[in-house]
Amino acid sequence: MGSLQDMSIPRFPLLTERETVRLLKKARKGDQKAREKLVSCNFRLVFTIVKRFEGRGFDPEDLFQIGVIGLIKAIDNFDPDYGVRFSTYAVPMIIGEIKRFLRDDHPIKITRALKEKGILVKRIREKLVRELGREPTVGEIAAALNLGKEEVTAALEAAQLPMSLFETLNNNHNEGDSLSVLDCLSSEGEQEHAWLERIALRDALTRLPERERRIIWLRFFEDKTQAEVGALLGLSQVQISRLERQAMARLRDHLRS
Repeated sequence: MGSLQDMSIPRFPLLTERETVRLLKKARKGDQKAREKLVSCNFRLVFTIVKRFEGRGFDPEDLFQIGVIGLIKAIDNFDPDYGVRFSTYAVPMIIGEIKRFLRDDHPIKITRALKEKGILVKRIREKLVRELGREPTVGEIAAALNLGKEEVTAALEAAQLPMSLFETLNNNHNEGDSLSVLDCLSSEGEQEHAWLERIALRDALTRLPERERRIIWLRFFEDKTQAEVGALLGLSQVQISRLERQAMARLRDHLRS
């Protein structure tokens, strides 16, 4: 099994948001070259996210390929009218794709001890939020508890605590369940990737009504169709479509405010 250090990721120029939107519009009209450029120029985004999942017993190249699938889904489904940056939309899609792969291919047995550790991690996380005035990184939580980062992440997942992409869906942000995926998988090195920190989406999502939050979670984190979401919530596809548009409008307003 290789390591992330062994992986050779070709470096492509970063795209401006304007260039990204231009390419997205061309890709939606069937321009394959535009689509391929969007994929290749976002390889570093996928690689950065994959680093948060290192050490789970999977070949990083496999996780990278899974992450690229999530990126492609984001490219195919993103609508500039959502009023959010493409990276803000793509990150949870990539994370969700990787998490589904990990869950389906490597089910984790959740023990009582792990759940109890999750409760302790949550308390320390809340304490650090008060002390620091911001969400702590996994490294900071781990240091406070004298645990490894992987132990902290596993405890958060086991307890279904906010893993940082939604506060209720995932507590404050989205690589989550209760601290918020991005917060739980973040690291000190995340400073170089300011866009990951700027995901104001986590705050906006906490302001959505519970049903709308659930719809957004199922649609964009679990990759379900509107029909599938409707079946789960006992609503028609038309109702889900209306509520989804309504939720996206709220998110757009919150993100712009």
